[in-house]
Parts: sequence; structure tokens; C-alpha cells
Amino acid sequence: MTESPLDLSVAFTVGPVAVSQPVVITWGIIVFLGLGSWLLTRRMGARAGTGQAVLELVVGALDDQIRAAVGHDPARFRTLVGTLFLFILTANWSSLVPGIEPPTAHLETDAALAGIVFVATIWFGITSRGLGGYLKGFAEPSWVMLPLNLVEQITRTFSLMVRLFGNVMSGVFVVGIVLSLAGLLVPIPLMALDLLTGAVQAYIFATLALVFIASAVSDGRPTPPSGKETS
Repeated sequence: MTESPLDLSVAFTVGPVAVSQPVVITWGIIVFLGLGSWLLTRRMGARAGTGQAVLELVVGALDDQIRAAVGHDPARFRTLVGTLFLFILTANWSSLVPGIEPPTAHLETDAALAGIVFVATIWFGITSRGLGGYLKGFAEPSWVMLPLNLVEQITRTFSLMVRLFGNVMSGVFVVGIVLSLAGLLVPIPLMALDLLTGAVQAYIFATLALVFIASAVSDGRPTPPSGKETS
């Protein structure tokens, strides 16, 4: 990737609609993750095999993260947070495939992911506290903070988008430049670093999404140590 990250190359057109390469790659990642999930879970049983044991370990670690951040039953938030992490991780690591640019290196994909978090935060906040309780949260700790809290709701979503875009794009851009100048083997250490960065960014994005959701569903009451919801 040595051209501008803001340029979108068109893969094909459907009538007047142009479909860009990042969109096609995103579809491929969705199919890959969906098929992989089906293959991993189609034969789950009481006696866990190696694959099921690893999957249960991952889900258990995810549940612990959700329970620690939100303090509620993690099952409600597991699908969104886990899907965000797996999609972003796979998208970031798709740069390993020759000729593939990660869709997260394009601002449009990151804007869509941040938009999902924005809408999910509002949805979980309203369903957890009611519309009145959720709106009242913007006036905490006092009505003076209302404008700042509203602005924060937008700016933190924007920062979520820019953080992911900047880190992934810069890594892919640097590797692409070095590869074009130095040949095939020299950028390997940079590619390894890029993979680490991709994993870290996926974790950070999912964690921040979880923090935003936790702030929306919180009613200001302390959470019991057991992580169970208060009645």
C-alpha cells in the first residue's frame, strides 16, 4: 500500500453502484468468520475436544473482561464485543495475504465500526436504564455538564475511528514502502511488528467499546463483587 489511503479502488460495479475493494474484502472476512464459527461449533458436546477447549477458554476470558467492565451478565454483550474483536483482528491480519489491503486501513470501514459502537452504546443504555434514565445520565453529576457530555458522546466515537485508522494504515503504509524499495525479505520484522500492532488495536477497540457500553448501562450504583446484577 503506497498510494493514498483515502483513495478507494473499485473492484466492480453493479449498475450505477461502484463496489470498492475494501467492501469486497470485508465481505470475504465475514464469510470466512461465519464459516469458521460454524465449523468450530457444529460438533460441540459435553466432552470437549481440543478445538472446543480452546474456544471455551477464549469465551471464558472474554466473559471475564465483560464482567469486570460492566458488572452484568456477559451473555448480553458477548456477541457484539467478541464479533468486533474477531473482525478487526482478522481484518488487520488480512495484510498477510499477498495483494490484500486490510479494510481497517481505510477510513470508511473504521467509521462504520465506530458507528456500530455508537448505536450499540445508545441501545444498551436505553434498554438497561430506560429512555428517561439514559437521557438523565447526560446531566450527571450536574446539569452544567450536559453540553460537555453530549459532545463527549460524539468525540469519543470519532477518536475510536481515527485511532484504529491511523495505527493500521500507518503500519501497512510503511511496510508497503519498505517492500517496494528493499525487496521481499527485509520488511519481515516490520510485518511481524504490524501483526502485533493489529492484535493490540483490535483489543483496544473492543475494550474501549466495552468501556463506552459500561458507562451507558451504569446507573451510578456500585456493582456487587460477584458481578451479578442488582435487583
